[in-house]
Amino acid sequence: MSHVTCHTSHVILRNAIRSIQGAILLGVVFLALGKSFAQTISSTELINKAKDYDGQTVVFQGEVIGEVMARGEYAWVNLNDGKNALGIWIKKDLVGKIANTGSYKVIGDLVEVSGAFHRSCLVHGGDLDIHAESLQVLKSGNRVKQHLSSHRQKLAFGLGTILIILWISTVLIKPRKRK
Repeated sequence: MSHVTCHTSHVILRNAIRSIQGAILLGVVFLALGKSFAQTISSTELINKAKDYDGQTVVFQGEVIGEVMARGEYAWVNLNDGKNALGIWIKKDLVGKIANTGSYKVIGDLVEVSGAFHRSCLVHGGDLDIHAESLQVLKSGNRVKQHLSSHRQKLAFGLGTILIILWISTVLIKPRKRK
């Protein structure tokens, strides 16, 4: 075998080893950061394909709505992704990250949870739920500013004035007794 052929073989072998090392390193990075690359699944997808996702680890995002309901070491949190709300069963220490729960006057925190999806959870009476292992706040919620338009202010003032006039008239004008 000539010197050139031997050198070429070594170069090819070295490049192949580097490619394999790079692939392994890339695989390790994806495994370590796997949750960061997991695709979020919508509530509609989970409901419509509940049988397919049953028992699988899923990632779900939504606004925290209603109250956080503590149950011993765990808590129920309801997340609404704009289409449906899903019940999330999660360790109570993780819900401490939630600052705002959605209501009429408040937009709740936008959170992402990852955990086991159950289409008919035996622990929780057959309900569809997610047993979350992690919770991350993506965006803090805030109070909703209520503005009363000038048209509605005028309407309320006018109706209030009519009500007061009617009330005064019933107090001042005594009904006459008929004989």
